[in-house]
Amino acid sequence: MSLHPRVVVCLDVRDGRVVKGTRFDGLRDVGDPVKLAARYEAEGADEIVYLDISASKEGRGTLLDLVRRTAEVLFVPLTVGGGVREAADIGPLLRAGADKISVNTAAVSDPSLLTEGARRFGSQCIVISVDAARSPASPGFARGPGWRAFTHGGSVPTGLDAVEWAAEAVRRGAGEVLLTSIDRDGVRGGYDVELTRAVAERVPVPVVASGGAGEAIHLRDAFVDGMASAALVAGILHDGLTTVGALKAALTGWGIDVRRTTAGVAA
Repeated sequence: MSLHPRVVVCLDVRDGRVVKGTRFDGLRDVGDPVKLAARYEAEGADEIVYLDISASKEGRGTLLDLVRRTAEVLFVPLTVGGGVREAADIGPLLRAGADKISVNTAAVSDPSLLTEGARRFGSQCIVISVDAARSPASPGFARGPGWRAFTHGGSVPTGLDAVEWAAEAVRRGAGEVLLTSIDRDGVRGGYDVELTRAVAERVPVPVVASGGAGEAIHLRDAFVDGMASAALVAGILHDGLTTVGALKAALTGWGIDVRRTTAGVAA
């Protein structure tokens, strides 16, 4: 687990631009990914996550040139996801500058991708991205109350229990779980702390809480009540409602031992 709880900034990219929506829908343009990555690092972001949200739907690979240009401006770790279909796709992304590769749709279709990826590149490079929604909202989900896993950018429901799938993915080689609540995404009412804790209690690797950040106290809840190792933020930063530095200052005031920032650089 990370020594310091991490504040991670997500850049959802479509057609070479950063976009943001609500519950994976209603996407709007919010800027250039390279410029935003550099800005958020300067504010004190511990990591950047870059997700090519249309790659899986369009059946294509991740835009390597954009990954390369984004990585060139960063000193903090960069996680890249979207469009990875087999283990052979991982190497080019790492060579382009990514530190970790996030997979969702392809791993559900072929879980051996996780095992092969971890074997070839190390489990620390492999992130399982789990997009989850509460199952009562998904008619026909046989497992009853809980959360259902989705693929293809949150648009295609699976028959997988999200918590069980996260645990299986870690057993198969994933070294981190990026856990997004579809129900909370973009709503800014707080993370699904119950979901986050359910996964964190099942896996021995870091869990990144995603979906729902509206203010600093939501990050605190994810760390304290949800047992998250990291909290992902996006929309509230893109819209100028707060900064990474302000979030970290509030967390420090509550006794959360986040990595301090000095002159825009994490220390």
